[in-house]
Amino acid sequence: MTHRKTSSPTTGRDRDMPSSVSGEDMTMFDHFAEAASTFASKAWFFALCVLLILVWAPSILIIDKVDTWQLIINTATTIVTFLMVALLQNSQTRANEAVQHKLNAIADGLADLMEAHSEGKSHLSQDMIELRDAVGLEHREGTHG
Repeated sequence: MTHRKTSSPTTGRDRDMPSSVSGEDMTMFDHFAEAASTFASKAWFFALCVLLILVWAPSILIIDKVDTWQLIINTATTIVTFLMVALLQNSQTRANEAVQHKLNAIADGLADLMEAHSEGKSHLSQDMIELRDAVGLEHREGTHG
């Protein structure tokens, strides 16, 4: 994702703005993960999962061995769960990043407001500097790689 950057007047550091997050910069996998997340969040997807169990349960009459019967559902659900976790984690990570960008913009706007009203109020000036320093902190101190 590319993000529009603005420079903080107090710290001189660049910061991302929420308006810079766009769907055009998403990879093919991101689009697929988003579609899968939307698909899996619908009530009818849950109904489809219940239907799978309802179709599987009476298959014991066709399959001779209980072990094979159990292995079929265990394998199917494990594969689906494994893939869904990977796809949903992608969507969750992007959602968290979008929320963080919004929080950064709110904090920066508040810092701008504090700066406008901080004349002669040293405690407000110090709070404003700390708030501006906190914007983007998750990227400077995180383990993002």
